[in-house]
Amino acid sequence: MEFQLDNIIGKSKALRDVLNLVKKVANTQATVLITGASGTGKELVALALHALSDRKDKLFLPVNCGALPETLLESLLFGHIKGSFTGAFANQEGLLEKAKGGTIFLDEIGEVAQHLQVKLLRALEAKEILPVGTTTPRHIDVRVLAATNRDLNQEVAAGRFREDLFYRLNVMEIHIPPLRERPEDIPALIDFFIKRHNPELKRNFQGIDADAVQLLMSLPWKGNVRELDNVIEHTMILAEGECITLKDLPAAVVASAAGQPVFTLKLNDALGQFEKQHIARVLKQTNQDRKEAAKLLDISLSSLYRKIDELGIE
Repeated sequence: MEFQLDNIIGKSKALRDVLNLVKKVANTQATVLITGASGTGKELVALALHALSDRKDKLFLPVNCGALPETLLESLLFGHIKGSFTGAFANQEGLLEKAKGGTIFLDEIGEVAQHLQVKLLRALEAKEILPVGTTTPRHIDVRVLAATNRDLNQEVAAGRFREDLFYRLNVMEIHIPPLRERPEDIPALIDFFIKRHNPELKRNFQGIDADAVQLLMSLPWKGNVRELDNVIEHTMILAEGECITLKDLPAAVVASAAGQPVFTLKLNDALGQFEKQHIARVLKQTNQDRKEAAKLLDISLSSLYRKIDELGIE
């Protein structure tokens, strides 16, 4: 499998720490628990762990445990024999067995039902599984990587997740920090998304201007890298020219940066909102130095004072 650490975009210290840990852990047989909020790139880290290991030439099988009904997930992971339940018209090999020297990535492991947690624990401890409908165990050779956006310590305390399984999965934890804690990675991510979306959207964007980048770096990004990707793609679909500017960004994104109403029908109100947001950002950038802010805005100091008063800028 071709995969390089360069596929994980960013140069922040927080991300470098993650990548250094990936390099140390990858070529071991240790089970790894990858934690972090949704959209931070947990599957990319799992791919890197596989690609840098001695299992790289074997299968990498990702499974979203939260997206499948309990019975289907059990059959998918452990397999079943013909006639073991309605619709089981033939024997099916489970993914834990099918991996055969490779890696299985169990995303959203915190969503797994407790009776399946017992079966997973046996797979990790005894390296064997019981397909649905049989009492004959089958040996497996697979490295298990798991990921969750939940706090499994809290899940254990609440009785929703088995403590013994948690310890088996958490031999090594790799935590991916949210995007808001590494905003310095945002410019490189934007550049990557622009280059990736240009061919599929048949566009020719060359980059993004500094004001737009600064605004995007100020946002909390609750959806993390995935949310940023969606915003850039949305912007590229609607924007004109070859450089994304502040006015090209979705109105909701611009408004959320300054806590302003998302939308107004009246043009003068919309222009006033933007002017207020822009002046407030420049004042923040200059640590409220109004003389310097007026210089950056290319207006007189008296004009700046008047606008601050008229627009109600605090």
